[in-house]
Amino acid sequence: MQNRPSHILPLIIISQFAGTSLWFVGNAILPDIQQQLDIHSNALGNVTSVVQFGFITGTLLFAIFSIADRFSSSAVFFASSLIAAIANVSVIWLAKSVSMLFLLRFITGFFLAGIYPVGMKIASDWYEKGLGKALGWLVGALVLGTAFPHLLKSNVYALPWKEILISTSIFAAVGGLLILLFVGDGPYRKPAGRFQPSAIIQIFRSGDFRAAAFGYFGHMWELYTFWAFTPIILMLYTAVQSQSINIPLWSFVIISVGSLSCVAGGYISQKIGSSRVAFYALACSGLCCLASALVFQFGMLPFVLVMLLWGSSVIADSPQFSTLVAQTAIPEYKGTALTIVTSMGFAITIASIQLLNWAFDSWSNKNLVFLLLAPGPVLGLSFLLRLVKPKKGKL
Repeated sequence: MQNRPSHILPLIIISQFAGTSLWFVGNAILPDIQQQLDIHSNALGNVTSVVQFGFITGTLLFAIFSIADRFSSSAVFFASSLIAAIANVSVIWLAKSVSMLFLLRFITGFFLAGIYPVGMKIASDWYEKGLGKALGWLVGALVLGTAFPHLLKSNVYALPWKEILISTSIFAAVGGLLILLFVGDGPYRKPAGRFQPSAIIQIFRSGDFRAAAFGYFGHMWELYTFWAFTPIILMLYTAVQSQSINIPLWSFVIISVGSLSCVAGGYISQKIGSSRVAFYALACSGLCCLASALVFQFGMLPFVLVMLLWGSSVIADSPQFSTLVAQTAIPEYKGTALTIVTSMGFAITIASIQLLNWAFDSWSNKNLVFLLLAPGPVLGLSFLLRLVKPKKGKL
């Protein structure tokens, strides 16, 4: 659209970054929470999974009732940001037990369903052309938001855990307000009619849509588990090599470098198509999964380089999968399509996280645990082959 205001994409990016900073706050402050509530050692997987479960529940209900298509997307984004921020900061006063901590993190995850996929819906309503580039910036903001709490916990800032919760909550609420007041709903928005339970079935009838969706599912088997276990990988390396490194800072660096690859992939997609960018990135991260069995024996420099490559490639395909889903979905149910695929993808992350959580506690050879991530990229690549064929064009 030629007359699209120049502030639209930057504000969506800032707001997405702000909202998604709530996602991994629990991971960043976990040592403090563990000490306060006397939580057992495998709390990382449980705290992460309860947020994912909340997100899945939220996205499933949002999709079933076509919330992002039937109501103003900007209003949904604002309300979700505000409620998620309140649940996040309430940990300070209400999390007096493990069950209450899990409940508050569940609520935060539930309303992240109105931030991440709805933010992509807002972007797709403003950008009919160049969506892959726009979503590259948007998912790049998600990556920074995910990594942000680790930076706040590192020696760079070393904020107390309560201040981390307060600052991320204020940030998220302000991000929602920016969307409501200064972005609004885009010109390409096509509101859905009354609620139709059959919409989800209709969406999956397209072979190209199924290829995009199942490629995304393979990608999700790896992504959030890698992010959740990045500090664990670093701790394991320091134990094996007797090295001393700033784990929160390096967790931030390894995760946040993916924001650059998302943006770069968005621009590259304008040349070679979203399906090929997704294919190459997923292949690269799959190779990193296989290399994980050897990486703990590497010197510091090659270890860091592999981790940076993994952090870059593991997320670079995500905005292109979202682009493919949006492009192959029924237009009037684009928001529902993005939401239900995201919901199903995050359901897969719970299985992946819990599997690795069990393997890490049970296996004597920790070096082999992360090989369990490799089947995801393999599955995703097999489905993507349909979309990278020349006859399908540049999807």
